[in-house]
Amino acid sequence: FLGYPLLQSADILIYRAGQVPVGADQVAHIEITREVARRFNHLYGREPGFEDKAKDAVRKLGAKRARMYHELRTRFQQEGDDDALEQAKALLDETQNLSLGDRERLYGYLEGSGKMILVEPEALLTPAARMPGLDGQKMSKSYGNTINLREDAESVTRKVRTMQTDPARMRRTDPGEPERCPVWQLHAIYSGEETLAWVQQGCRSAGIGCLECK
Repeated sequence: FLGYPLLQSADILIYRAGQVPVGADQVAHIEITREVARRFNHLYGREPGFEDKAKDAVRKLGAKRARMYHELRTRFQQEGDDDALEQAKALLDETQNLSLGDRERLYGYLEGSGKMILVEPEALLTPAARMPGLDGQKMSKSYGNTINLREDAESVTRKVRTMQTDPARMRRTDPGEPERCPVWQLHAIYSGEETLAWVQQGCRSAGIGCLECK
C-alpha cells in the first residue's frame, strides 16, 4: 500500500527540501520520494521552448558565470563528473538575480532533463538515527518495547531494569563492552560526558554491575 509513503513524499516535496533527516528504516521512503520527483519533472518539466528559455536564463548569469556554467555542464554531461554538477548547482544557488522559474530551468538544463519543478531530496542519517527499545531493537509500539513519554518515574525505572545487556556479562565480575549493550545507547543519548566515561570504564573493567549502570 503506497498511501503512507506518498503522503510522506508530498510533505517533503511541498517544502522543496534538499536533505531530510531520517532513520535508516526510512531511507526507502526517501528513494520513493526521489522517484516521484524525477517522474513528475520528466512529465511536466519539458515546457514548450524549454531549451531557448534555458539559454536565455544562462545569459542572465552574466558573462563569467555563464561561461563557468557551460564548462561545468559539459564536464558533467560528457564526462559524468559529479563534482562538476555540484559546483554548477552551487553557482546557481549563489546567483541572486534569477527568478524561481529560471533557476528551475537551469537546474534541469544542467542535468539534461526538463525544468526541475520538484527537488529530489537526499536522506540525512544522524548518529542517533533511531531510539533503542527495551530489547535493543528499534523502539516501536508494534514490538512492545517502548517507554512512553508520559510514564511516571517508577514505571520507567522498572522497565529499564528489565532491559537486556551485553551477553558477555554473565556474572557481575565479567567485563563487558558498552557498544554491545542497548542500555549504552540510551546513555549515549541522555547522559553527560562524565557519566559516559564512568559507564565505559566501569563496564569494561567490571567495576560496576549492570543494575548500577541502569
